[in-house]
Amino acid sequence: MFRFEGIVYNGFMANARTKIPEDAWRRHAALCAAIERHNRLYYVEAAPEITDAEYDALMAELAALEAEYPGLVTPESPTQRVGGEPLAAFETIAHAVPMLSIDNTYNAEELRAFDERVRRGLGGDQSDYVVELKIDGVSISIHYEDGRYTRAATRGDGARGDNVTANVRTIRGLPLRLGGTPPAALEVRGEVYMRRQELDRLNQLRETTGDPPLANPRNATAGTLKLLDPKLVAKRRLDVTFYDAAPLEGVEPRTHWDVLARLRAYGLPTSPHARRCATVEDVLDICNEWETRRRELDFEIDGMVVKVDAAAHRRRLGATSKSPRWAIAYKFPAEVARTRVNTISVQVGKTGTLTPVANMDPVPLAGTVVKRATLHNFDELARKDIRERDVVEIQKAGEIIPQVLRYIPEQRPQDATPFPEPISCPVCDGPVRKDPEGVYLRCLNLSCPAQVKERIEHFASRSAMDIEGLGPAVVEQLVERGLVADPAGLYDLTLDQLVELERMGRKSSENLLAAIEGSKRRPLNRLLNGLNIRHVGSHVAAVLATHFQSMDALIEASVESLEAVFEIGEIVAKSVRDFFDTESNRRLVERLRAHGLEMMEAAASAETGARPLEGKTFVVTGTLKRFTRDGVHERIKALGGRPTSSVSAKTDYVIAGEKAGSKHRKALELGVAILTEDDFEAMVGEEQ
Repeated sequence: MFRFEGIVYNGFMANARTKIPEDAWRRHAALCAAIERHNRLYYVEAAPEITDAEYDALMAELAALEAEYPGLVTPESPTQRVGGEPLAAFETIAHAVPMLSIDNTYNAEELRAFDERVRRGLGGDQSDYVVELKIDGVSISIHYEDGRYTRAATRGDGARGDNVTANVRTIRGLPLRLGGTPPAALEVRGEVYMRRQELDRLNQLRETTGDPPLANPRNATAGTLKLLDPKLVAKRRLDVTFYDAAPLEGVEPRTHWDVLARLRAYGLPTSPHARRCATVEDVLDICNEWETRRRELDFEIDGMVVKVDAAAHRRRLGATSKSPRWAIAYKFPAEVARTRVNTISVQVGKTGTLTPVANMDPVPLAGTVVKRATLHNFDELARKDIRERDVVEIQKAGEIIPQVLRYIPEQRPQDATPFPEPISCPVCDGPVRKDPEGVYLRCLNLSCPAQVKERIEHFASRSAMDIEGLGPAVVEQLVERGLVADPAGLYDLTLDQLVELERMGRKSSENLLAAIEGSKRRPLNRLLNGLNIRHVGSHVAAVLATHFQSMDALIEASVESLEAVFEIGEIVAKSVRDFFDTESNRRLVERLRAHGLEMMEAAASAETGARPLEGKTFVVTGTLKRFTRDGVHERIKALGGRPTSSVSAKTDYVIAGEKAGSKHRKALELGVAILTEDDFEAMVGEEQ
């Protein structure tokens, strides 16, 4: 190891320097320093000095220099952000200090109540607050050793998260080497997010390839960090901002305001909008200001985070099992917009469900332009009495899915009439029927083109057979040209047929055929999910595959034997039995078998360790002291048990924390064994 112009070069032979000209070393060091400086100016100080083209020219020169002299490459080189080899899976790593969640408030009264609790906890002492934007992204914990980036993990259950080191490395705003004088070990907390303009760029690209659009920046960020190929992550331009540091040795500032100043001094991007306040009324003023200004930002925020500033006060206030008592999130109310319903159309789903959809004048709402919103079913449409040409109020449920709240009576046209419930399928004109004791209207024609397209799209989806390249645009052409009528038909496709499709050249057609061939190796649970058995999604499919282990065993299973499986009730059991009792479905399965698809579930690995809870069912209730709820659930599953949400006669154990309520009482009534946290720890012993 040796240092040149401030850069540490590792892992070379003793005579490595003699093989590279002195001017190449100097130019490499200068380029690295210049690019890091411009990254800091752009991402941290928001004061860029060069254009994007000039920046790209520096990167191109650096890449060319390293290509000529590979010995110059270091892990911290700006060229290494493009990503390494694809990962097989994400490992789980522990956080040095748990990442607690933050409780929410939704109005001024609740925020004032938080302030009262803080002052009461401090014995009447007054504490300043720091108010920061609550960016709607993915929480991240990043570790530096001796100022060098070493690893990154998602929040996970708060104690452990997914190791996303390779993916986070691709974020340009992240310094791979810290400036200033950082401590020997530093674990910083932040938020990875995607800007709206980047989401728009990605969705424009996806539209040209026939892929469904990414729903919103938060989901797009989470999905990007979960990609196994860092090179793909690098193509999506994520950002990161930091808001805290774990209290490790050498990181002991007096106030949170000091923490933010230190992070900036190290070259880590922090929000320029953080403010320090003396009173809760000042805090409320800032929250109200950003509620109206949030659309000025090029990224999503869903509220503000309010933190006690003084470290000494934080220590006195402490934390509950899941949340600090010195911090709170002030959540903004859902945005509501008004627009006009131009038409109501009917969409046919993969199981024949007819869904009314409102087609509206485009209107900006929560960061996107909304033009369509589901009206769910015809009972709901009648209850809300939404009509064509109505002016309506809409909002996004969970900031994601547009929904129509109500119509505005005083703006309804006099001649507006209720939308009629269809008497036939709008796509194939086939018969329709309402579910017995249900609310959904369904097309009964299994050959309906709309259903066929939806079923094939689902079969190819990531949660099922994961056939990359088989998007809606390709499926539509395959069905309309009569090339595919069901999922088995995908395995009969030829190269000559695919190259005739629009936007399908020879290379993309070869890639699609390879993806279809590769899908034959998916395990039974993925195939079951892909078959579109009503009421059988990815979780139920996994339960069935794990229990029966083979397609043949499942095909022969009676309703009674299906109902005997944990988590399988009467409705699911009858649905599975009805599916396999239908001759066309049996023929479909046999055709898939003939094409070589996997009809067995992969056997459990013998190396998964001890499973002392095999076959046992657990319910967790009350407030736990040493565990998070998700952490207990993951531990139970890892040891072979099944966590579930409700207590019944089939429950083996209830783990009860403080303030355990109705579930604890029901366990007593049913005679279910009740465990404390200590009892549970004693039962499972130390981790293997």
